[in-house]
Amino acid sequence: MAEIVTVDIGGTHARFAIANIAADGAISLSEPITLHTGDHVSFQTAWEDFRERSGGSLPQAVAMAVAGPVKQDVIRFTNNPWIIRPALIKDKLGCDSHVVVNDFEAVAHAAARAPASQFVHLAGPSEDLPASGTISVLGPGTGLGVAWFWRDGHGDYRVQATEGGHGDFAPVDAIEDAILSRLRKSHNRVSDERVVSGPAIVEIYHTLAAMEGRAVMELDDIDIWTAGISGEDSLAAAAVDRFCMALGSVAGDIALIQGASGVVIAGGLGYRIRDTLLASAFAERFCAKGRFSNLMASLPVKLVVHPQPGLYGAAAAYAREHL
Repeated sequence: MAEIVTVDIGGTHARFAIANIAADGAISLSEPITLHTGDHVSFQTAWEDFRERSGGSLPQAVAMAVAGPVKQDVIRFTNNPWIIRPALIKDKLGCDSHVVVNDFEAVAHAAARAPASQFVHLAGPSEDLPASGTISVLGPGTGLGVAWFWRDGHGDYRVQATEGGHGDFAPVDAIEDAILSRLRKSHNRVSDERVVSGPAIVEIYHTLAAMEGRAVMELDDIDIWTAGISGEDSLAAAAVDRFCMALGSVAGDIALIQGASGVVIAGGLGYRIRDTLLASAFAERFCAKGRFSNLMASLPVKLVVHPQPGLYGAAAAYAREHL
C-alpha cells in the first residue's frame, strides 16, 4: 500500500486529497479539500493550508494535475497568479517523489484505470470498453479537453494528451450555421471548444434568442445551465439540448480521427449534466457520420461518473511512473 498526496489545480480551485494505492493498483481517495486559488497568493501557501487541515504532516509523495502545459521550466496558470517550478517541487514540498501531468492527461489516466462501476452508458453497445485498442477521451469544461489512451489487451495502457479541442467546429444544420456566424463576429477561427465548453452555452443561448427575435436578459453560463437543466426556462433548455447535440457530433469526429474502439466523456460538466445527456440527441449525433454511421454505432460510449477524476487520475499517473 502506497500513500500519496494528490492535487488537481485549475484556475479557480485547487483540490487536495490523500490517495491510497493498493498492491493490485486499486486507488481510494480521502474526502477532498477544495481551496479557492484566489484565497492564496501561491501554491506553496495553499499546500501549507492543506497540510494544517490534515493534521500537520503529509505523505512524502505527490501527484499533481495542472490545468496547462507541464513540460516547461515554469508552469503558469491562465486564471490565477500561481507559478510552479517542477525542479523545486521536492524541496518546496518536502517530498521524496512526485509526478506532474496535464489535467486532462490525468482524466485519461482516470478513465483507463476506473472500474466499470464508475461509468454510465451513453451510446452504442452496452458492453464494457474494449480491453485493447484506442479509447478517445474528451471532456467539456472551461475549455474542451481531448486525450486518448491505448490498451494493449494485457492490462497495460499508454496515455496521450492532445489539443484536439482546438479543431475547427463543423456545423451540420441551420441552427449551428447561425451559432458559427455569431461566433465569427468575435473570432476569426471558431474551434470546437467555442461551442462545446461550459462558457459556450451563453453564445448558444443568445443565438437561439436572436433566431426567434427574442430579447433576453444577460445571464452568465452558470445561470443558463441551471435554468436549462431544470427546465424552468425553455430557451435555456433548448440551448442545453443543442449543446448536447454538438458534443455528440464533436465526439464522433474525434473518434473517427483517433481510430477509436470506444469513447469516454469525462470532466466536471459531463458529470453534472449526465441525466440531460442521456435524454438528449447526443447518441444520434455521435453516429451521424454518413458512410461511417454503422461503424460509429458499433462503438461503446461511456460517461465517467467519478466525482474527482483529476485527483484519481493524478494518483493513477503516479502509480504508473513510480510503483
